[in-house]
Amino acid sequence: MEGGKPTLALVYQAVQALYHDPDPAGKERASVWLGELQRSMYAWEISDQLLQLKQDVESCYFAAQTMKMKIQTSFYELPPETHIALRDSLLSHIQNLKDLSPIIVTQLALAIADLALQMASWKGCVHTLIEKYNNDISSMTFLIEILTVLPEEVHSRSLRIGANRRTEIIEDLAYYSSTVVTLLTSCVEKTGNDEKMLIKVFRCLGSWFNLGVLDSNFMATNQLLMVLFQVLQRDETSTNLHEAASDCVCSALYAIENVDTNVALALQLFQGVLTLETAYHMAVAREDLDKVLNYCRIFTELCETFLETTVRSPGQGMGDLRTLELLLICAGHPQYEVVEISFNFWYRLGEHLYKTNDPALHSIFRPYIQRLLHGLARHCQLDPDHEGIPEDTDDFGEFRMRVSDLVKDVIFLVGSMECFSQLYSTLKEGNPPWEVTEAVLFIMAAIAKSVDPENNPTLTEVLEQIVLLPETVHMAVRYTSIELVGEMSEVVDRNPRFLDPVLNYLMKGLREKPLASVAAKAIHNICSVCRDHMAQHFQGLLDIARALDSFALSTEAAVGLLKGTALVLARLPLEKIAECLSDLCAVQVLALKKLLAQNPSNGKTADPTVWLDRLAVIFRHTNPIVENGQTHPCQKVIQEIWPVLSETLNTHQADNRIVERCCRCLRFAVRCVGKGSASLLQPLVTQMVSVYQVYPHSCFLYLGSILVDEYGMEDGCRQGLLDMLQALCMPTFQLLEQANGLRNHPDTVDDLFRLATRFVQRSPVTLLSSSIIVHIIQCAIAATTLDHRDANCSVMKFVRDLIHTGVSNDHEDDFEVRKQLIAQAMEQHGQQLVTQLMHTCCFCLPPYTLPDVAEVLWEVMVFDRPTFCRWLENALKGLPKETSGGAVTVTHKQLTDFHKQVTSAEECKQVCWAIREFTRLFR
Repeated sequence: MEGGKPTLALVYQAVQALYHDPDPAGKERASVWLGELQRSMYAWEISDQLLQLKQDVESCYFAAQTMKMKIQTSFYELPPETHIALRDSLLSHIQNLKDLSPIIVTQLALAIADLALQMASWKGCVHTLIEKYNNDISSMTFLIEILTVLPEEVHSRSLRIGANRRTEIIEDLAYYSSTVVTLLTSCVEKTGNDEKMLIKVFRCLGSWFNLGVLDSNFMATNQLLMVLFQVLQRDETSTNLHEAASDCVCSALYAIENVDTNVALALQLFQGVLTLETAYHMAVAREDLDKVLNYCRIFTELCETFLETTVRSPGQGMGDLRTLELLLICAGHPQYEVVEISFNFWYRLGEHLYKTNDPALHSIFRPYIQRLLHGLARHCQLDPDHEGIPEDTDDFGEFRMRVSDLVKDVIFLVGSMECFSQLYSTLKEGNPPWEVTEAVLFIMAAIAKSVDPENNPTLTEVLEQIVLLPETVHMAVRYTSIELVGEMSEVVDRNPRFLDPVLNYLMKGLREKPLASVAAKAIHNICSVCRDHMAQHFQGLLDIARALDSFALSTEAAVGLLKGTALVLARLPLEKIAECLSDLCAVQVLALKKLLAQNPSNGKTADPTVWLDRLAVIFRHTNPIVENGQTHPCQKVIQEIWPVLSETLNTHQADNRIVERCCRCLRFAVRCVGKGSASLLQPLVTQMVSVYQVYPHSCFLYLGSILVDEYGMEDGCRQGLLDMLQALCMPTFQLLEQANGLRNHPDTVDDLFRLATRFVQRSPVTLLSSSIIVHIIQCAIAATTLDHRDANCSVMKFVRDLIHTGVSNDHEDDFEVRKQLIAQAMEQHGQQLVTQLMHTCCFCLPPYTLPDVAEVLWEVMVFDRPTFCRWLENALKGLPKETSGGAVTVTHKQLTDFHKQVTSAEECKQVCWAIREFTRLFR
């Protein structure tokens, strides 16, 4: 903070403003200032003083939260000799403030827990806390709060205590776990049915179950388990207590996932949960949805825990199928939110049975899946008084989508064809109300693709019946029947006689506003699957495309229709393609020309993105088969369109969103005709470079990578492309060298290294011999620390591919030159790269990026193992060996073991495993 340590009065003033200033700007100023204070060294002393003065809830909450934050993120600021004083001070604060507010107690409990985890000199913290406070009933509330958050914080992301310290702590907590449970038991005995205390006890017990340190034999006979189930069986239990007890049982069930090693506790929980069926029915009768949802969570967790036992020995012992009965009872509840809780279990059951592939086993579970599907079809019914089409964006629409996914995953157990036929017969034989018909069609649409379309009379009969549906049926039934037709495009492809009636049916839908988008999607599906049969209907598709905006289509549906049209266009005879493509693009080109001719209103020009996106989708999917030597039929059209795209790009050069769409459109145009776009190369590159100097939109770098990919192998283009790269790099480096430049512009990093990687792949010697390569490598080393999925992936891929060119394709003429150039680069940057990568994967990057880091290290090692061994040793020497709390982060043996594992690895995945284990020591 500038201006030294602020006075307490000033801090009070800021806290008051944060909570009570009526002016939002005042609140914001206070928030920024307090945030700066929290990051400063003064925060330790000031928050300690505020807690001591205990002036009001707000200032104490701010101080407690600051303490917690400082201990989590800035513990290294305190010298070790102050740790004990800090601990004693925090314990005295929590005791003095225990009655002020529960949220302050929680923040202080978190601060104490985070301190205990980092302070290696505080041995047996659980034991000392229990000894100090367990005889004073008034201290119980905060003691139990500390004991609740302590196990939760062991795996906290914000504490980097490292695997060694974490293992030491977990062993310590396991050692004292029965002491904690005994404390909780005596607490329940002393306070009887005090609801608040019971909730605290259950939360604490659940926290210890979650950490997985409780002795399961000790717990199996413990009285707390009985109390838990008594609370859940009692009809008069309050909502809050019921939820706490349910959470605790779920944690216990999760903790015994490995049933065979926890048999005694598993049996107690299994029998306990089965006794809750009556209580569930009672909650249903009382219409207490909160309790119903809790019971369903418990039943689902029970089934998840005993899943393997159930599949291994169905109907025997703890493989008792009454567990599935409980879930099916929940599936019968009228509220769909109840059955939804169990979806993950049914997925997993399906996956297990699919892998075991045992017909006898499948036949045991089939009736349960049939009943589930029956229940799901009922849950998918819309309200009888629903008007219009089914909504797919509200909660119920999303539920139906999840049902559709689940049905697809478990249908193999029942048999797609059998289920499809049964569903159809309910429509054919009965005369169900519209909402039942719609739900049945919805489930049929979910499984239509998995039914074998070969010589299948039921499928063809369904198609015949659907296209005959009168326009008088409910709108939702028509909507879902159109979806079903779209899903049955394979059947249409095998039975082309249906193409005309199906298209007529879909055209009717296309002309009605509510059905237009779903009909367009179905036509798109049919175009994708029946491309050859649809060629004769191309004129009809073209007519639709020309009149696209006369239909009430969503943007996505309009683009889908054009995609379908382009797919069919690519199947026309080559000589017809150019003319038809020109017709298809004409509408969009005309619209763009019209926009360019308009005078901007209020200084704003009209938005061309709709037309650019439509052109992009046409170019993307018009991919005819062109023999060598033939001129690409799309070449002429793209050359004609280029001036309009160029002018659009110029007009909107300041607008990132529109420039991005222009580049996307050009990218697909270039990809469409490949080398046939050579005449555009010069003007396109010139324009890109000139706009990029003023407006560095990262999409130009991406477009550049496409050009390098297409033309990088052509001798006549290499120098021009290198000039382009150098011209684009200058403004890019300026942007990335600003404060936090890498973090603020991850898209630029991503696209820059895509471009550089394409160069490495297509023309490595051109790039490696240039003066720009040193700057690109330096930028890459700096960017390895960037925690952004795409950007980091691009950087690592560039470095990996760059080094790989020193060993790959050793039969090619330029191999020796490549090898020598890489050797020079490695001599210059190798040690810096390896040191940075080790630091990065220990302190900056999330675990999912480690395979990429491993691949880079592997390539460095393959290129020159002896030198790499030396570089790695130097990098490891620079890593910290102790935490600021005095705990050992990494031992000498762990360092030498890791060095040996990496340098003796025979394949890349061994390097990856070694890094994964090693970096845990720093997390």
